[in-house]
Amino acid sequence: MADDPAGFRAVRRIAHRVSERARRSPRAAAALRRLAPRSVRTRTTIAACVGVALVLLVASAAVLVLLRVNLERTVEAGAREQAQVVAGIAADGHLPDQLPLGHGTDFIQVTDAAGTVVAASQNLTGRPALTPADGEDGHDVLDLDGLGDEHRQRVATLTTGTPTGPVTIRVGASLHTADTAEDLTTAALAALSALLIATVGAVTWRATGRALRPVESLRAEVAAIGDRDLDRRVPDPGSDDEIARLAHTMNGMLDRLEGAGIRQRRFIADASHELRSPLAVLRTQLEVAHTHPDPAVRADMVAGALQDIDRLQSLAADLLLLARLDAAGHDGRSEPVDLADLVGTAAGARAGQHPGITLDLADRPIVTGNPLWLGRLLTNLLDNAGRHARSRVTVHLTFDPRTAQAVLDVGNDGPAIDPADREKVFERFTRLDHARSRDDGGTGLGLPIARDIAALHGGTLTVLGTPDGCTFRTRLPAHLQPKRFRATPLGAPFGDP
Repeated sequence: MADDPAGFRAVRRIAHRVSERARRSPRAAAALRRLAPRSVRTRTTIAACVGVALVLLVASAAVLVLLRVNLERTVEAGAREQAQVVAGIAADGHLPDQLPLGHGTDFIQVTDAAGTVVAASQNLTGRPALTPADGEDGHDVLDLDGLGDEHRQRVATLTTGTPTGPVTIRVGASLHTADTAEDLTTAALAALSALLIATVGAVTWRATGRALRPVESLRAEVAAIGDRDLDRRVPDPGSDDEIARLAHTMNGMLDRLEGAGIRQRRFIADASHELRSPLAVLRTQLEVAHTHPDPAVRADMVAGALQDIDRLQSLAADLLLLARLDAAGHDGRSEPVDLADLVGTAAGARAGQHPGITLDLADRPIVTGNPLWLGRLLTNLLDNAGRHARSRVTVHLTFDPRTAQAVLDVGNDGPAIDPADREKVFERFTRLDHARSRDDGGTGLGLPIARDIAALHGGTLTVLGTPDGCTFRTRLPAHLQPKRFRATPLGAPFGDP
């Protein structure tokens, strides 16, 4: 059947209009999205089937093209061979009026130079000479009278000499057998392709479902874990693949969530305890001041209440800062900070409270961070050292070129910290036995806040073992400023008159 360009153009126009309406209509787009597969299993199966179908389509087309070429060459070779046989007979001058048809040959016709038929096969007996348009070499001949239904042919044309003059021999070979073979091959390829696609789809569906079964188990287990049973864990598939690594990662996440929940509950309990005690004392002081007849006693009670209020304000500020550090991390302010200047400013502001501070600022490292929080880190370390020092507080600042870090040592000559307690001091609301009293002005949050600030800036805060007193070492990523500065001691050692 001939092609119909107008029909194809009409189909393309209709398809284009449908696609444009679907693209412009929100409802149509939503309907298409709903029809799209959502599960990984379905998408994987469809992708596998489409991929196999494309490969089979290309392979089948190649097979059919090669088959068609080979079949037509075979038919044409048979027609040429028959034409050469007839040419040999004609050259000998023994050409009969009626020529027998060989196997696969559709017709034979021999014409002289004047176009008169001098011999033909039985099915063309009495027919006029075939014109070149009907029987040109290698072209199809259609709807020949007397040959039955319309079918395709390959025509071999050969010109040879005879005793009576040159003749033209045309032999037509039917492509009916080739067409039948092609049709059968197409049907077989279609059936095998459909079977193979169905097999691939079934295998992919089953394999994907089996592979995703542990994922569904993990999902169901995680969905069942509530905020009150964070001790539950997802099952370990017992393999060494991506699913097992996912399970291990999720269990690690659950471990961290459980630990965070435990620390949060402990923090709330400790904060409640720390707030309850000064509130109880404050209430007692106010009740005594309210009822006691002696004005001097009332004044002492009010002064003590004000001290407790100051401590409560300090504790509330520390709790708020811890909440900000835990929830948001860095507040976004980040700028180069001259750590030597910051240390000098913080120490100078406390020279009156702690006159025994000695500074040794050997280098001027520049730290990128929040100047307010870095100042709070220094303030907490200096206040902690001043509370526990007997006579002196030392501050030593250097730059370590091997690690590109600023090294800040804040030491005092107070009681040493046992190795077993060197990490415990950084726990919130922790006071060692020699610092249990709340009258020293501490809240138990200064060192934890200092460590959190150091960690927020990519650094560390540790306790060093020293023979006399203790030293807190802070390491922060920094770069060295070329200019060097040497600070002088601030004040005299503790205890000097």
